[in-house]
Amino acid sequence: MKGPTGCGKSRFVEYMAWKLGRPLITVACNEDMTASDLVGRYLLDADGTRWLDGPLTVAARIGAICYLDEVVEARQDTTVVIHPLTDHRRILPLDKKGELVPAHPDFQLVISYNPGYQSLMKDLKQSTKQRFTGFDFDYPEPAVETEIVTRETGVDPGTAGRLVTIGHAARNLKGHGLDEGISTRLLVYAATLIRGGVAPRDACRMALVRPITDDVDIRATLDHAVDATFE
Repeated sequence: MKGPTGCGKSRFVEYMAWKLGRPLITVACNEDMTASDLVGRYLLDADGTRWLDGPLTVAARIGAICYLDEVVEARQDTTVVIHPLTDHRRILPLDKKGELVPAHPDFQLVISYNPGYQSLMKDLKQSTKQRFTGFDFDYPEPAVETEIVTRETGVDPGTAGRLVTIGHAARNLKGHGLDEGISTRLLVYAATLIRGGVAPRDACRMALVRPITDDVDIRATLDHAVDATFE
């Protein structure tokens, strides 16, 4: 799954797991994550050493959905451990344990990342990409996003619509001073503050404007949009 931050990729996976009635194991990938963090390792205890399965191994054994969030943050020599699971073999070799774990028939592997953050140093190998089908995610249409904000927070549709208007205005600035626009996630945060009694303008500045930029001019532009929307 590829799409901008806060557009609903993780929520989609959570819904998919609920809809299918499958357990979900989520791994937040980072550059310090090793292959052992995924597949497992030997640990010392009072009786000597014991093997502890990692999240990927657990998911393969029990038939869970394993979700690797922001997979490009992991090193390429770490992500190659998923290759035997994602082709015709559907096995997970545990080299340190000398075991081959056959994937449960219900096992599924989902990965996500934000293409806007990619670089030559942070990209998936072609051999990894071609083991997956791909879905492009983006922010919802205004009417749908308004409904999402309303349902998630309980604010009235009018307030939700104004927040969505600000969000779309900020997204037009992406690449023109902003690395990333205002996400649906941030709109929900702002609406939650408003629902809790915070003045709309203050909520927008705290939840929408300040988190995404420190540039004085961009802040002023977005603050003006907030003032114009919540007059």
